[in-house]
Amino acid sequence: MKAVVLRNHGSVENLTIETDYPRPEATSGKVVLKVRASSLNYHDIFTVRGMPGIKIPMPVVPGLDLAGEIVEVGPDTSGVKAGDRVLVNPLDSNFNLMGEVQDGGLAEYAVAEASQIIPLPDSVSFVEAAAMPVAYGTAHRMVVGKGAVKAGDKVLVLGASGGVGTAAVLLAKQLGAYVVAAVGSKEKGERLLAIGADDYFNYREVRIDQWTRENLGKPSRNSTETGFDVVINNTGGDTWHPTLKSTKLGGTILVAGATAGFDPAEDLRYIWSFELKIQGSNGFGREDIEALVELVDTRDFRPVIDSVLSLDEAPAAIQRLEERGVTGKVIIAPWGQEA
Repeated sequence: MKAVVLRNHGSVENLTIETDYPRPEATSGKVVLKVRASSLNYHDIFTVRGMPGIKIPMPVVPGLDLAGEIVEVGPDTSGVKAGDRVLVNPLDSNFNLMGEVQDGGLAEYAVAEASQIIPLPDSVSFVEAAAMPVAYGTAHRMVVGKGAVKAGDKVLVLGASGGVGTAAVLLAKQLGAYVVAAVGSKEKGERLLAIGADDYFNYREVRIDQWTRENLGKPSRNSTETGFDVVINNTGGDTWHPTLKSTKLGGTILVAGATAGFDPAEDLRYIWSFELKIQGSNGFGREDIEALVELVDTRDFRPVIDSVLSLDEAPAAIQRLEERGVTGKVIIAPWGQEA
């Protein structure tokens, strides 16, 4: 079968397109899917580079998120059948990730445990489904599951044009918040306004804390009226210190990642002086994915799709993701985009 394959860690150039990669088989408790759509995540870049403490067996097919049709059911497997339209929870029963320690969705076929299978209503397309598990599931657990965002809150989303960022914007808006997106270009900012953000600024042109002071007032230890109620910071690095200076008295900083660096400069004085709440959120659960499928099924929610591409275009798309040149989710459709 055709697949995107990583045989050695390094750069995106280490990814190859192979046409004779072994097609998976359905063993006991597992199913084989014809992959109709798989979305890219920044985690795919970490897989390519290699991650300290995580041994990735080679070769491996990246791609954490995938949706498709069941074509083969293994023995002693119940609750699923050939022909079912499904989405895959990227975490198996041993908490192993698809596309990391086992082959993922950037291939024509993939194998998964029956317990990972989530049925898809006919109203939810494969493209929409594949966009949701990792990025949107992470955002749902953080924004909705932690209960930190409420109607009327002023919410800043850093990295707003990425998968988790766009999902966080949509979910915060659905909860009734006033949402500001921090982006790296005017083009991305205008796209975020189009999907529902109330305002945006270019962090390359103005510092986070400077924009906050000029537009919402400098946070004060004597008032809860200035600064952001909630800051969603999944970038870390040099964005962390200005985030502390932009959050209001008693405000919350939500953290579910650190794509710009996990060991930022810290100033604890802001945390105690402004009584800040730092709320971590680790990944996603099956319940988050199922909630998102229900939202799309009722048409209350539509994931933001940057582009739908072929398997041959996947390595270049991962490079574009690494260079932060996308807005929303990039979808790879091994068999072509569905009608």
